[in-house]
Amino acid sequence: MTPTATYRLQLQPGFPFSAAGHAVPYLAALGVSHLHLSPVLEAVPGSRHGYDVVDHGRVRTELGGEEGLRELARTAREHGLGLIVDIVPNHMAAVPRHNHALWEVLREGPGSPYARWFDIDWAAGGGKVLLPVLGGRIGEEMDRLRVDGDVLRHGEQEFPLRTGTAGLPLPELLEAQHYRLGWWRLARTELNYRRFFTISELIGVRVEDPEVFAATHGKILELVRDGVVDGLRVDHPDGLADPAAYLERLSAATGGRWTVVEKILTGDERLPADWAVAGTTGYDVLHRIDGLFVDPMGAAELVGRYREYAGPAGDRGGYWTATVRRAAYRVVTHELAAETELLTRLAVRICAADPALRDHAPWTLHAAVRELLVRVPVYRPYATAGGPRTRSAEETLPDSVVRDAKAAFAVAEEASAVDVVRELALGRLGGGPERAAFCARFAQTASALRAKSVEDTAFYRYVPLVSANEVGGDPGQPAVTPERFHAFCARLARDWPATATALTTHDTKRSADVRARIAVLTECPESWSGLLTELERATPATAPDAQLAWQAWQTAVGCARLPNGEMAGRLEPALLKAVREAGLFTSWTESDPVYERAVTDFVAAGPAAGGGPVRETLERFAHTLDPYVRANVLGAALVHLTMPGVPDLYQGTEREYLALVDPDNRRPFRAPSGDTVSSEKGELTAVALRLRRDRPEVFGESGTYAPLEARGPAAAHCLAFCRSGEVVTAVTRLSLRLAESGGWHDTELTLPDDGPWTDLLAPGREFAGGSVALAELFAGRPVALLSRAGRGGPADHG
Repeated sequence: MTPTATYRLQLQPGFPFSAAGHAVPYLAALGVSHLHLSPVLEAVPGSRHGYDVVDHGRVRTELGGEEGLRELARTAREHGLGLIVDIVPNHMAAVPRHNHALWEVLREGPGSPYARWFDIDWAAGGGKVLLPVLGGRIGEEMDRLRVDGDVLRHGEQEFPLRTGTAGLPLPELLEAQHYRLGWWRLARTELNYRRFFTISELIGVRVEDPEVFAATHGKILELVRDGVVDGLRVDHPDGLADPAAYLERLSAATGGRWTVVEKILTGDERLPADWAVAGTTGYDVLHRIDGLFVDPMGAAELVGRYREYAGPAGDRGGYWTATVRRAAYRVVTHELAAETELLTRLAVRICAADPALRDHAPWTLHAAVRELLVRVPVYRPYATAGGPRTRSAEETLPDSVVRDAKAAFAVAEEASAVDVVRELALGRLGGGPERAAFCARFAQTASALRAKSVEDTAFYRYVPLVSANEVGGDPGQPAVTPERFHAFCARLARDWPATATALTTHDTKRSADVRARIAVLTECPESWSGLLTELERATPATAPDAQLAWQAWQTAVGCARLPNGEMAGRLEPALLKAVREAGLFTSWTESDPVYERAVTDFVAAGPAAGGGPVRETLERFAHTLDPYVRANVLGAALVHLTMPGVPDLYQGTEREYLALVDPDNRRPFRAPSGDTVSSEKGELTAVALRLRRDRPEVFGESGTYAPLEARGPAAAHCLAFCRSGEVVTAVTRLSLRLAESGGWHDTELTLPDDGPWTDLLAPGREFAGGSVALAELFAGRPVALLSRAGRGGPADHG
């Protein structure tokens, strides 16, 4: 069954299955069809997210165990709701004492039946797995190691001992193990197992192996067969060796249940048509909805003002493309150095074994790997060694990328290594284990590089409009025209009508309501500059750098409605995370305590000030934006809830929801008292959700999407569309610019002729078919949701 709408709940020890069960009556009344649960399998104790799975065979005890999950499913069904569950096929927690499979591999070595679970390069480690878990070099940590039976302990960490080695002297004991305990800093260059991005605490899992797939999916598939789980969200499919094959196997095992994937699409990239899924988790939608409420001219002016104010170097935050490229070089040569070395070793062995490929020096192959990886324009290619050529794979490494990569070589003949690496990455040089390994690992490394260099670095360096810096977004071109949006929706309705759509997730750096307020700055860049001048005069502390100041003040504007007592506790950790991710003056691994103290001092005295002239100036400015923020918030919400696809609401976002990057956006959910939502956004959300629930033929997979055209001097400020000839959505965009130009004047929207149409958001208001004045349509609020009179009016959904 395809959901009509889902509601994401972040499960954690402070919000277990029983708490979710208490929220069910409220969520059923709201109008969703399914609860969307974060991962439910056994995870590291205390985990607040559940993506660090340690046992695929058990439902997490801290959440209430399997009986707690089954009880939640029963409660949900009693109220007409189903369950969608987030699954994590790509990785597990690399915590041996909790991860039985990893424990056995460390105890028994490559001969363990569990060794096939993980991508371990035993040869690179001299027959050992490097475990970069020590706070210092092994020689400095020896006195903290102790043997306890068949277990080696280091503080709270535990490691298994190889059979028969417990009685050896400590130096000999360490040498006798199938693993090597090492300083955590060695992970960057010497790690020999595949991990999640650059997180050594998460070890990659080889679900492409049928036995591993069966072992790691048995419990979830049992819950699907038993009717406990109705559908799945697949976390990070780009980390897998062969996403298409995995998704085909998963679809067959679930009987084709509704499944969406956390696939990040870059620019105009399309979801591979052969993937056995309903669509993505909605980051592509988030970018396009946000872009509707960004003024392109004002955004360009903001960029100029940002460069003048902050003076960033072109490739360190001044220009988007240059910033991404520099960040990619940094990540591929530092954080992903071990992954690059693995690819080089594979390429060297492949070339050495084939006379037609010999005489490429290892350094040229290494350079070719690096130069191609930093230029992959999307997350990764989808190719199989020796498999058929596909257009989508070819487009990830086109001739232009090869040409640019070769330009890094001084000798043209040596640059031919780039051709070899490109052919290997696209699987064109035949099959075999090592060619298959190179093809898969190049793609997996490319996805990790893209995520770390763009989302986790460039997004924190290039900050003229921080609301544009979200996964799947394009900070270099943040605005989206109505024409582009309509074309995108028409394509969704045709190709992926059951895809998930989203505005806020557990991974967004700023919630939709925070971004909505910041986006208004593109409509008043001059006022924003004036505000900065006022704030600087009023703030007793000086920012340690101007890029931070610009980003911090924009974030403060976005959170201006937070209570005084909450500002510091929520802005300070978010901005500290921002400067560490940016890596310009401090980082997670090379911190500068003096700089970071300057950051916290500035934030406390300025953006997070609890009172005084700074707070007064911020609140006064925010108050002037309120009407235009209202238009953005309501407009984005209504578009999200009525466009093609299945809307996924993040917990709490049916009301005003102000949240920053995790962990701020992962606080335990609290349903409002009673079963209703009284705010304007809440009422709009409930009406739209109930309409979707009661009229699935309008919004479902057979529903249609048709743009509606406004005519008149302010036509560009209206976005409108009709679903299946039965429901019309109309919203106001760029409302501040609209107000400055004098309003709607004689602008009209042409409705389908056979009315009358009832506005479900304003009971009693009706409009005949044909032209309606937008000044009249938007007289009470900046959005309208129209239904043919007598077919799902407010009485049916209130």
